[in-house]
Amino acid sequence: MAELLLTTQAMSNPEDLLSLSLNAQAILPEGFVLLALIGTLLVDLAGEETSKRWSPPICYAGLGSSLIVLASQWNSIVESSFLGAFVGDNFSIAFRAVVALSTLISLLISWEYAEQNGSPIGEYAAILLAATLGAMLLCGSSDLISVFISLETLSVASYLLSGYLKSDARSSEAALKYLLVGSAAAAVFLYGASLLYGLSGSTNLTSIGIALQISPTPLAALALVFILATVAFKIAAVPFHQWTPDVYEGSPTPVVAFLSVGSKAAGFALAIRLLVGCFSAFDMQWKLLFTVLAVLSMTLGNVVALAQTSMKRMLAYSSIGQAGFVMIGLVCGTEEGYAAMILYMAAYLFMNLGAFACIILFTLRTGSDKIADYAGLYQKDPLITLGLSLCLLSLGGIPPMLGFFGKIYLFFAGWSDGEYLLVIVGLVTSVISIYYYISVIKMMVVKEPQEASELVRSYPAIQFKSLGIPTLKFALLTCVFATAIGGILSNPLFQWANSAVAGTPILQDALAQAANKGVIG
Repeated sequence: MAELLLTTQAMSNPEDLLSLSLNAQAILPEGFVLLALIGTLLVDLAGEETSKRWSPPICYAGLGSSLIVLASQWNSIVESSFLGAFVGDNFSIAFRAVVALSTLISLLISWEYAEQNGSPIGEYAAILLAATLGAMLLCGSSDLISVFISLETLSVASYLLSGYLKSDARSSEAALKYLLVGSAAAAVFLYGASLLYGLSGSTNLTSIGIALQISPTPLAALALVFILATVAFKIAAVPFHQWTPDVYEGSPTPVVAFLSVGSKAAGFALAIRLLVGCFSAFDMQWKLLFTVLAVLSMTLGNVVALAQTSMKRMLAYSSIGQAGFVMIGLVCGTEEGYAAMILYMAAYLFMNLGAFACIILFTLRTGSDKIADYAGLYQKDPLITLGLSLCLLSLGGIPPMLGFFGKIYLFFAGWSDGEYLLVIVGLVTSVISIYYYISVIKMMVVKEPQEASELVRSYPAIQFKSLGIPTLKFALLTCVFATAIGGILSNPLFQWANSAVAGTPILQDALAQAANKGVIG
């Protein structure tokens, strides 16, 4: 009904209708990504050598322009676009920036990897940009139809990326598992969305939220369960995490880097849009469910990571635990909680991608991702040793790294809101995570020269002739530098995250409703 009223009012003034339906400026950042996608496909048609030469600068230009436009739109007037299907508020800008930056760094660490594995660079870049396009649109979607289209764009591209190494049986297996589980999650989402449409008569998230507040029925609670299952799958929360270790281990490492940050950021943006926008009438119920998911994710993710022998599987379970930490801010439902979520995702971007850059460098030289093979690495490669150590320490929350301040803000928001169980579980599991992070560092640094692994003893130097500049090392140094000094800049980052929440009407409305109910303050 709200959509019909809005359209009827706009029809009385053709200029208003044109502004409402054709406000394409809101998706201008996605437009640059789309242009880069088309450009990489065109140069790929010209041959592999042409693709190698032109695909990287086209991707850099598209993503760089997208980030510049996002920065210029900060604190601009929030207007709904495409009849309310997309919102370009500060919240969506923050998450879209995280997605675009994660793709940029993922591409920087991809070129050498793709070259050594003989993969077509233009084709790979185009699929990754398609996933980025879906993730960025998902962060600002405010309609069930646009949410589903964006979600499927991200998902289908992710399936293709997971199985991109056609000659590797593990990559094909990872793609198949991801496809089967992801298809089931999409079907569950569609069923929940159909229930919401039937109950409200609208696909607009705001209109659905108003309808459910007026009449919160048991069918709406069932729709909540379906929607929550899809969100939990996307952020790899326990018990919807089964796909994560196998997909992370079998997929190309640069793809895993993107999935662990860009896809997860879009998943959390989707969670806030749906749960805060649609299910404010079921606030206590979904927060209770997410409390259980957060406790399970933090516990299982960090405990199971202790037993892993593969770096990629260890980081897979680590990412499950990290998702549990971020859920603390979601359960709080306060301005500090939402801001801490945004800050931690920005911090996770640098420390996690930095760790994956080190893993890729080591894998290119040795062909292994086994933790035992890192023994004695400091003797042969101090750069990887230092970079990986700093990123792992930051993931574990060791001061003064950026990850430490990110966790502090999350725990502070949780404690202030009375989420004592989540904070205590988070502190205990953080200590557990430090153990397996430190074990890797000890493996690299403490081992005596004679105890170095065979791969480290025969450690080669690899030259990349076709791509010129060492983009992989540049990405590594950038991530390590941001991780190391980010703690010093944590307060400005937190202020930026706060402004992302303050400039978002849907979050401010939710906070006001909670305050009126006596939930906050």
